Amino acid sequence: MPAPDLAELRDVAERVAADAAALLRASVDDRREVVDTKSTSTDMVTEMDRASEALLVRRLRELRPDDGIVGEEGAAHPGTSGVVWVVDPLDGTTNYLYRHPGWNVSVGATVDGVPAVGAVVVPSQGDTFAAATGHGATRNGRPLRIGPPAPLRTSLVGTGFGYDPATREAQARALTALIARIRDIRRMGAAAADLCSVACGRLDAYYETGLAEWDRVAATVVAREAGARVEVHPDTDLGPDCTIAAHPDCFDELVELLTEAGVLRRSALG
Repeated sequence: MPAPDLAELRDVAERVAADAAALLRASVDDRREVVDTKSTSTDMVTEMDRASEALLVRRLRELRPDDGIVGEEGAAHPGTSGVVWVVDPLDGTTNYLYRHPGWNVSVGATVDGVPAVGAVVVPSQGDTFAAATGHGATRNGRPLRIGPPAPLRTSLVGTGFGYDPATREAQARALTALIARIRDIRRMGAAAADLCSVACGRLDAYYETGLAEWDRVAATVVAREAGARVEVHPDTDLGPDCTIAAHPDCFDELVELLTEAGVLRRSALG
C-alpha cells in the first residue's frame, strides 16, 4: 500500500476537529444535564464529550474509511491502511464544564504507530494548530516556530495532575522541589493545549505524567514540527510515563531538573 499523503491527512484532521469544536462551542453555555465520572470522582465525562466523539468518528469514517480510529470515550475501529486516528473529542472537560479557557478538540494520526499528523482547535483562545511530519506547523494558517530558549531559572513551565488522589499528592510534592528553580508554573488542565503552548511561546516547557495517547499524539506533532523536542520517558513513579516538551537546547537540563525534583527516576538520564 502506498505511503499516505501526510499533508492531506493534516487537512482532514483540521477539518474534522473544526467541526467538533463548533459543536462544542455552540453548547458551552448550556446547563449540563448529564455529568458522569470515569476513573475517579474528578474524572468527568459529559454528553458533549460523547457527541463530539460520535461526530469525529462519523466524519473520519466518511473521509477515510480504511483507517483505524481510537477515541477517549471508547471508539475503537480497526483499519487496514496503517493510519490510525487518535482523537480526544473534548480535552479539558473540567474546563468546559466551568467555562474556563483551554478546552480543545485534538485529532491526531499515527502512521505505522508513529505520530505523524495533528490538529488541535482551542476555541477559547481562537487558535487552530495543525502539523504534519516534514511539513511544518501552523497556528491559524500561519507558519509556527518555537522561540529562542529561555534559561530554566526564568522559564514558565506547564504541567498537569492525575485524577487519583494519591498520585496528585505525590505530583504536588515533586512540584514543590521544582518551583523554586524556575520562573513559575502554569496548570491549564488540557494537555494538548499545553503542548501547543510550548510550540507558540505561551510556555517555555511542559511536563506531565500519566497522559494517554489521545492526550498527546496530535499536539506532539505540532510541537515537534514547530521545533520543540518532545519525548515520553517511562522512568517515573508518578504515572505510567512522563511527557516532556521544551526547546532542544534546554531539554536535557530540564530532564535533569525533573529527576532531581523526583518527577523522573535517575535511570531517565541514561
